Amino acid sequence: MAEECTHDCGSCSADCSSRQGGGIEKAMPHYMSNVKKVIAVVSGKGGVGKSLVTSLMAVNAQRRGFKAAVLDADITGPSIPKIFGINERPINTEDALFPCESRNGTKIMSINLLMENPEDPVVWRGPVIAGAVTQFWTDVAWGDVDYMFVDMPPGTGDVPLTVFQSLPVDGIIVVSSPQSLVSLVVKKALNMANMMNIPIIGLIENMSYIKCPDCGKEIKLFGDSHIEDTAEEFGLDILAKIPIDPKTASLCDEGMIEDIAQDIIPAVDKLFN
Repeated sequence: MAEECTHDCGSCSADCSSRQGGGIEKAMPHYMSNVKKVIAVVSGKGGVGKSLVTSLMAVNAQRRGFKAAVLDADITGPSIPKIFGINERPINTEDALFPCESRNGTKIMSINLLMENPEDPVVWRGPVIAGAVTQFWTDVAWGDVDYMFVDMPPGTGDVPLTVFQSLPVDGIIVVSSPQSLVSLVVKKALNMANMMNIPIIGLIENMSYIKCPDCGKEIKLFGDSHIEDTAEEFGLDILAKIPIDPKTASLCDEGMIEDIAQDIIPAVDKLFN
């Protein structure tokens, strides 16, 4: 390991074996799991819509005939069960923990599905949270899954580092919003992915605009977008610009994300070809 290594890949500049993947072996999935692709949905900060994008990706994959799953890695702020309208607890046996399934068959595992009261806070330190995410990979019998989407917590701390080092991540989708401040922190997530040698599939801008219900004009509530500048700087594709839509928000609140329109993120079809 390089002498200048700080043991924190999110901020360290050393090119050591841990970053290259040679120092840490990927965690073995449960023997009843066969996951073909793992896609992480990330951002540098919270509140930009990672859970929405994760859910839409899973819904799109399922609609196209693939078997989709969502691993909710946002342990302290889980929202995936709410978005999919799942209230039951997962089945737990001596051999495995089995994920819950949505109405349309998307497999889901989240810490909120294991809590007696979903409104109770998870007051755990970083290593414990990271360990729980790893167990969602090693102890859950996912079965056959074509695409697993990992809903990541914000930032570049313990959980993203654990996911990048322990799970066989095939690529990440980075979610942003129009504000220039968000663009700044999004670059942190992009730089972390590059430092960890994780492929970046592209960028998605959420809350890009809202359409006037009367004239159809696009109104940029948060000002002009900066995502084109970020995409050009890093040589990335812009996969979608998602508008603010009260109907979409309502469907998420009601646990009916699977009733949403199919073309909200049309540019990601290449993932499913």
